[in-house]
Order: sequence, then C-alpha cells, then structure tokens
Amino acid sequence: MDLLALADFNLVARHEGFGRAARASGRPKATLSRRVSELEASLDLRLFERGGRALKLTEEGRALFERTSALLTDLEETASAIASRGQTPRGRLRISAPLLFSQTAMGKLAADFALKHPEVRLEVTTEDRPVDMVEEAYDLVIRVNPDPDESLVGRAFLRDRLVVVASPEVKPSTEGAPAPAVVRGRAEESETWHVATAGGPSAIAVRPVLSLSSLPMVRDAVRMGAGVARLPISLVSHDLAAGRLDHWGDVEGSEIALWALYPSRRLLSARVSAFLDHLREAFPDGSPEELARYVGNG
Repeated sequence: MDLLALADFNLVARHEGFGRAARASGRPKATLSRRVSELEASLDLRLFERGGRALKLTEEGRALFERTSALLTDLEETASAIASRGQTPRGRLRISAPLLFSQTAMGKLAADFALKHPEVRLEVTTEDRPVDMVEEAYDLVIRVNPDPDESLVGRAFLRDRLVVVASPEVKPSTEGAPAPAVVRGRAEESETWHVATAGGPSAIAVRPVLSLSSLPMVRDAVRMGAGVARLPISLVSHDLAAGRLDHWGDVEGSEIALWALYPSRRLLSARVSAFLDHLREAFPDGSPEELARYVGNG
C-alpha cells in the first residue's frame, strides 16, 4: 500500500472534501484526487461516496480512516521526535486543558513533566471552551470528543465512559417513580436516562433535585445519598470497588475520548514532542481504569 496515498486519503477524510484538504495542506486538489483514486484502485474499494455537494466516506472508507489515522499521527510524531533528538526541550509551553481532567490529573502530570524537563516553563490554562490556538498562542490543547477541525491534528490518549451510580441507600423504584438525581449544569423538570445493564437495555426516570457546576461536586453529593448521577467511570471506580456506590448501568452512547491536539501546519517543537511522550508514558493503555489508578480518585 502506498503510504503517501494513504496519508492523502486521511487528509481528505479529515477535512471532508478535496477542496478543504487542498486549502489546509497547500497541495493541488487534482493531486489529492488522483492519489485517492489510485488508492481505491489498488484496494479495489470505493472509499468515498462522490456526488452532490458533500463528500462522504463509504463504510469501508470509514473503517480504513478509523484504523489508520492514529497510526499516521504516531508516525508523524515519531518522525518529529527523531528530528528533534539532541535538542533539549526548553522555553514556554502553553497548554489548554478541560476542567475535570485538570482537577483530577493535570496537577500531577504537570509536576512530573516539570521535574523531567526543568528548562521548560509549563503554563496550563483550565477551560472547556474552544480556543484559537494560533490567536491565543497555545502550543497544545487537550479536549474531550473534539469536533473535526481542519487546522488541527492529534491523537486520542485516553478513553472513558459515563455510568449511572448511586449510594447503596438509594434504590431503584419498583413502582416506576422517578429517582432523585444530581446533575451538572442546568436541570430539566424530569429526564429519562437510557442505560445498558447486564440484563439488557433499560430506561431510568429521574427527577433532578440538585444542580451543581462540577463533576467532583456531583460525585460528593451522590456519595452523601442525594440521588443518582451520570459520572465518568474513572471518577467513581474506586467508590464502586469499595462499595460506597452502586452501579445502575452504563449510559448508552457515552463514550468519551480525550485528545491532544496541535496545529497541523506546525513542525512539532521538542517541548511539544516531549509532552506528547509524557502523556504516552502516563497512559500507555489509555483506559478508564488506567486514569482512575493515576488520579487515585479517593
């Protein structure tokens, strides 16, 4: 398989069109189209549905993109790391990270990194809003399930999922009455949460009684018996193992991925490469259980 053609296919798939990919990469649209056609011919597969105004991946194209995009990113990072070998990471490294990850893991990550790389001045800003990396001078951003952005590339380094939990004192109603719930952010009068259990799919009717602004606050309220809540498994796995909380089911369609992103046109600096390596060393498997062990969420 032609690795360059595969890289061009990923470029077009990521930008959802030949024109957008050409503008983002500065490469001729005709060249990208030819490369993708050659890849399709070599695989004897149609990778894109052509026609209309939108370019969509076929089922085979989506499978190829999902399985190769991370590999190509790893190759790019490896090449950059090799190119920067011999360079001591130094200078300012600005990172934007989401609130929950910052509250639970970023302090430890930052301290370990600072001890390993004393010549890097690490600055971490905590925020969940989208940021403009170029305008706001960030070198790296960490985001949860980010929307596609043609100006950024990166890799998922951690995965998590939401579960419904409650203290042992709170029991599901046998008469179908809504369970008291603790929620993050604005609460509705009533909600239905769809979960997967050992016995199959289930629906839980809830009535929010507490609305709090952070997930650690929600967890603490649930520990006190205030109601049920949807929380990341990494945040409550120790409570579940210790019997402080009961597991009511996994929230359907709640897979969470944390991505480390950086500008696609920028050659990775030694300090950015060093921090990406630091993330890989901290979370080699990228599983929720690994994150739970790292943060020790007692």
